[in-house]
Amino acid sequence: MAAFTQLSIFLENRPGTLASVLEALAKNKINVLGISVAAGIDHAVVRIVVDKVREALQILGEAGVLAVESEVVGITLKHSPGALAKITRKLSKAKLNIEYAYGSASKGADDAYLFIHVSDAKKAKKILG
Repeated sequence: MAAFTQLSIFLENRPGTLASVLEALAKNKINVLGISVAAGIDHAVVRIVVDKVREALQILGEAGVLAVESEVVGITLKHSPGALAKITRKLSKAKLNIEYAYGSASKGADDAYLFIHVSDAKKAKKILG
């Protein structure tokens, strides 16, 4: 488990906008570790974890894209039934609220990876250690 800086970026909800942002990051050798997109009528909130936060912020700023930093916890867990339930129960018992989460695993993989935004990241890291 590790702490990561997540960037929440706000984009117009139209075809090509996200692609342009991701292409700019790729052109600058910035790797995307996790992404979540929540679209509204006119705008989308893209939550993204990258390997080079400062560089990404500079690129986004130069493109006129608003980005807000926050801390998320990255967790590797077994890719098996109940693994996620165990983690969420531990957080619940510690009175930590999961505000949102996103993750993935390949079919047949041994492990899955999850990014979570909780009410107290420091406490979550201690609980999940």
